[in-house]
Amino acid sequence: MNIAEITLGINGEARALTVRNADTLLYVLRDKLGLTGAKPGCLNGDCGACTIDVDGNPMKSCLMLAVEAEGARITTVEGLTYTALQTQFVDKFAFQCGYCTPGFIMNAQALIRQYPHATDKTITEWLESNICRCTGYKEIEEAVKAALAVARTSLQL
Repeated sequence: MNIAEITLGINGEARALTVRNADTLLYVLRDKLGLTGAKPGCLNGDCGACTIDVDGNPMKSCLMLAVEAEGARITTVEGLTYTALQTQFVDKFAFQCGYCTPGFIMNAQALIRQYPHATDKTITEWLESNICRCTGYKEIEEAVKAALAVARTSLQL
């Protein structure tokens, strides 16, 4: 069995660990590091429940090997603290069971950072990479739009 000693930069902290070369980042986050915000869903990149931020971009952690993430800046939903987006998800009731919510938040957080003037079309396109099986997307879209408005106001864009 091939194993590797790696150090991952997760939520601003260096974490040294031993992994198998075949371990996905999702598995390592959840089972080795106890960061359970990224959820296993389809395990083939279709649902987005496992979305995290890698170097400023949303990434489905079920599709990335842990050894590939060495040297990257990784943020999980646990690394976000009281963001406008999280507040808006609560205020707009943009969740039902909550299973997919961390993935949506991580994807939308990258959208807000990269496209502070995102159009409705851009928001819809970005949200298409995540699936919610419980509720409609209207509340999620409203939460993202409200968080974008807060971001633009705070940045005075």
